[in-house]
Amino acid sequence: VNGTTGEGLSLSTQERKQLAEEWVCQGKDKLDHVIIHVGALSLPESQELARHAAAIGASGIAVIAPFFFKPTNKDELIAFLQKVASEAPAVPFYYYHIPPLTGVKIRVEELLDGIKEWIPTFQGVKFSDTDLLDLAQCINKNEREQFAFLYGVDEQLLSALAIGANGAVGSTYNYLGRKTNLMLQAFVKPDLALARKYQFLTGEFLNFVIKLGFGVAQTKAVMTFVSGIPMGPPRLPLVDASEEFIVKAKAKLDSIVWPDGD
Repeated sequence: VNGTTGEGLSLSTQERKQLAEEWVCQGKDKLDHVIIHVGALSLPESQELARHAAAIGASGIAVIAPFFFKPTNKDELIAFLQKVASEAPAVPFYYYHIPPLTGVKIRVEELLDGIKEWIPTFQGVKFSDTDLLDLAQCINKNEREQFAFLYGVDEQLLSALAIGANGAVGSTYNYLGRKTNLMLQAFVKPDLALARKYQFLTGEFLNFVIKLGFGVAQTKAVMTFVSGIPMGPPRLPLVDASEEFIVKAKAKLDSIVWPDGD
């Protein structure tokens, strides 16, 4: 909640609190986990959001690296994360690694070395980067810690599963979640040929819309026409998806023939 697709960093602190409260309330007895993103450019703001998430009963908090004045090494990043995590000392803590947006390219393999000593509540990483070597090294070196490695580049999820990712967080699951679950089932069987079909078809759709210009606003448009639930406009500087985009994206999604016949 309040992550990238939710435009969390474009919202006021009060708006982020309202959304967090509503998700925890509505998710009670329905969702296994409600993880609240509490990252911010301002350390005091991030700490305030962490305290709030703990107070309302969130099952976890996540934090991205500050991205204007950036940490330049592991020690600086851990110092920031530790200051936030310590404000919610009983709540599982996740680092949200998304260098394409933050510009912070400190390798997660390096970051995890000894991190529990600084952040006892540390539980894992949302890994939103295409560097599968870094992810593989993280998993290989930290299996004993039983950290969660949740992959965030949806079109490469199958590749991440193959090297040991144990979960995923991504925007396409808002509208292709059922297809992704079928891919996961095929992977577990294992029926890799079937799993690949699902991954390739997801990739075919994403490749198509990326060429049209695909971001959060366009994602919300797809979520709207798939679910029938209006997602509302994005907040500036993002602008609404064009009608041309919506028509083309819908036609492409409707044209895909999935292995389950839907």
